[in-house]
Amino acid sequence: MKTLAPMAAFAGLLASSAATLASSLSNEDIKGQIAGRRIYLAVPLGGEFPLNYRRSGVVDGNGEALGLGKFVKPSDTGRWWIQGSQLCQQFTSWYKGEVLCFTLSWAGGQKLRWVRDNGDVGTARIGERLE
Repeated sequence: MKTLAPMAAFAGLLASSAATLASSLSNEDIKGQIAGRRIYLAVPLGGEFPLNYRRSGVVDGNGEALGLGKFVKPSDTGRWWIQGSQLCQQFTSWYKGEVLCFTLSWAGGQKLRWVRDNGDVGTARIGERLE
């Protein structure tokens, strides 16, 4: 079974060009808002995909509730870090283990807009604390 990361599978359905980010989150903002939290990625056909950004630097996700097991490996674990003012992550099998980095900005309330280093864009919601 070919494994594709859920965000990559949905990214093609999102807007293909990234808007200029007027208020990108800083290194400190990312630490304060992402570390130790569950972040819910919006999916185009409805629903949210949860990713857990643990303070230890581990990131994990499980898309079984969205039925992703039919299309991709539904869960994976990797690591995350902050590089400059970008959130970077690397999963074990999603994205073939490639490093992905994202610029984040506020989209109102507890919502974030993300722009991946390849230009893919999307939104996410800051969820509950994990630890």
